[in-house]
Amino acid sequence: MKKITYFAALLLVGLTFSSCAKEDIEDTATVDMAGQWYVDVDAVDENGDVIDGYEHYFGYDEPRVLFLTYNTADNNTKEMYIDDLGAFDLATYYDYGAYPNYAIKCKVNIDYKNLTFSSVEEADNESSVNEFDSDVYPVTITGGKILKGAGRQNNGSVADSIVFFVEYAGDPWYPDDGYTKYRVSGIRYSGLVEND
Repeated sequence: MKKITYFAALLLVGLTFSSCAKEDIEDTATVDMAGQWYVDVDAVDENGDVIDGYEHYFGYDEPRVLFLTYNTADNNTKEMYIDDLGAFDLATYYDYGAYPNYAIKCKVNIDYKNLTFSSVEEADNESSVNEFDSDVYPVTITGGKILKGAGRQNNGSVADSIVFFVEYAGDPWYPDDGYTKYRVSGIRYSGLVEND
């Protein structure tokens, strides 16, 4: 009887330790490129230079808005999503249906080794139609890159930075305002209030 009790106790202890063991969570295939970013939008000329007076072109109360990059369902190193979570929908932001819905959610092709990305011309935009029934525009993403340690947080700490250019097919504000595309740029979100 003592042997049975002893083996039962060993089994119980073994099960207790195995159930408490922490499982490692695997990184996604795009871990070095995925993340949350604080970005700003500027209107730029064909060389990518900001047009004087067109900084912070979307005119938010806070210049920076949250933006995401993340892996696709296939979880490979060939593509990822970029997603503004609807933040670029100017019609909804300003509650004015005559403004465009520039929201972006699309797949981009990535060169994971060099941390660069771009889309096909006029890529499908999977972002939602807004309350004004403003359709989203197909987008072309060019010059996308993530630069390790190239940014600075508000508190002075080093951060990764992101930059890319976007053109919207059927953009109602181009070319009247004299630019050719938008530059989206920013730094990785730190999660610290002092950097917000």
